[in-house]
Amino acid sequence: MFAFIVRRLALSIPTLLGVMIVVFLLLYVAPGDPVQDMVGERADAETIARLRKELHLDEPVAKQFVLYAGGVLRGDLGNSYITQRPIISDIEERFPKTLLLAGTAMLLATVVGVTIGVFSARNPGGWFDRLSLGFAYLGISFPVYWVGLILILIFAVTLKWLPPSGYGGIKYLILPAFALGSRSIAFLARVTRSSMLEVLGSDFIRTAREKGLREGVVIGRHALRNALIPIITVLGLDFGYYLTGSILTETIFSWPGIGRYVVNAISRRDLPAINGSVLFLSVVFVLVNLITDLAYAKADPRVAYS
Repeated sequence: MFAFIVRRLALSIPTLLGVMIVVFLLLYVAPGDPVQDMVGERADAETIARLRKELHLDEPVAKQFVLYAGGVLRGDLGNSYITQRPIISDIEERFPKTLLLAGTAMLLATVVGVTIGVFSARNPGGWFDRLSLGFAYLGISFPVYWVGLILILIFAVTLKWLPPSGYGGIKYLILPAFALGSRSIAFLARVTRSSMLEVLGSDFIRTAREKGLREGVVIGRHALRNALIPIITVLGLDFGYYLTGSILTETIFSWPGIGRYVVNAISRRDLPAINGSVLFLSVVFVLVNLITDLAYAKADPRVAYS
């Protein structure tokens, strides 16, 4: 297993290098002047020229990239043009909030989605199965920003049960977590149902029932475990997406996570913040995929590391 982990991490290095190059070049050719955004329209030309020299923005793009890559190798993602703080400090402050939101959404999606899928598979074609399939189609079809706005309208504006936005106690977490996890609930319900139906028709399930095992043991210990591979795949992909792509949810609910940090950096052309955040999120996505692969073998011993 150790050799597998080392090999996967080594193969991720070219991917991360490619991400760093592409993002750096895209930001370099994008319109606008980050120095002008920093100092405003009334700054004199001398001040602008001095700042451009201090930030190495007057250097050729190849040298700028070499300087940036050298800092990354030393663990230095640079300082934000806007906040004047180290990027790594901003990430350390905001990423735990994104992790909290993503973890809550994933827990909600796992419990609700897998439960719906299991109960649907136990009685295919029944009223609960048809109702859950209709719910799944709706959940997959609705975009997250629409779900978020509807939740705010119903539970914050109309019923006044929950706050519409902000960061605080558990009340502030419920709406964004449900909005972020709504698509996964629907998709996990369908995947779990399909996988469970396939396993429940297997010979070893009929044997387990003929041995007199309780239905709960057959479903939980035998059927569900053998149906976990596609479920783990969905969980891994969606959790990686939650950690790296929760920009819309954090923006709608004013959640102070790394997604909202990236949006603010893009709007103000804070190049070091954008580069550092995207590179960090790429590393996170690679690690989530690695953990997902390791979970395959844990769920099913027939899966070998290769």
